[in-house]
Amino acid sequence: MNATDAGLLRREITTLMFDQYGTVVDMQGGLTEMATPFLAGKGWKGDPHRFVTWWRRTHFEDSMIDALCDRGHTAYRQIGHRAVAQVLRRAGIDHTHDEVRRLVSCIERLKPFPDVLEALGRLHERYRLAILSNGDRDMLKAAKPHIGFDFDAVISVEEAGRFKPHHATYAKACELLGVDRSSVLFVANHVFDCIGAKAYGMRTAFIDRRRRPFGDSPHQPDLIVEDFAALAHAMCD
Repeated sequence: MNATDAGLLRREITTLMFDQYGTVVDMQGGLTEMATPFLAGKGWKGDPHRFVTWWRRTHFEDSMIDALCDRGHTAYRQIGHRAVAQVLRRAGIDHTHDEVRRLVSCIERLKPFPDVLEALGRLHERYRLAILSNGDRDMLKAAKPHIGFDFDAVISVEEAGRFKPHHATYAKACELLGVDRSSVLFVANHVFDCIGAKAYGMRTAFIDRRRRPFGDSPHQPDLIVEDFAALAHAMCD
């Protein structure tokens, strides 16, 4: 993005809306750190990072299936329990339901990426900041003290009854905040989330921490940055 385009965003955007899991908080790194001692205690010799990748991919796929079937919204936590149990079976690890529940509860204690808090502080001087997450309301409430930042609003997709990237989730968030979609910059580390928000009519910023191509979707992001520090620079300087 050139300076003229960035200036246009700064003039027209009033609200930044963030994905939480994997964008604000380090989901892959945090869950890997938390799952490692559990897996070691089970005598599993595999790679904990890969285990967490399986877990997250299964959870994501099951969430999308739930949204596409459109037969009522299933809690994020419930889908998490199913996903973790499936991955434990895939890995050949004996487990109890309580162990599955404890692993999924780790999501509520994830910490932000190191660059996040300072950048959010800068952005908050100029914009309204909100979360829109696939997490359940109570999970997001439990996560708040572990993040350490007071967002102006924290919205769960429970309000819309569907998972992102369904357009109803972004629409409901705008309705609750009382903002026009064109004045919102949606920020995510996930391509699917940026596509969903852009298709709905929001502006989008892709946090490209993993240095991966966005792809050829017609719904390209308005801004691509490597981290939150770069986002704050683009939107504040």
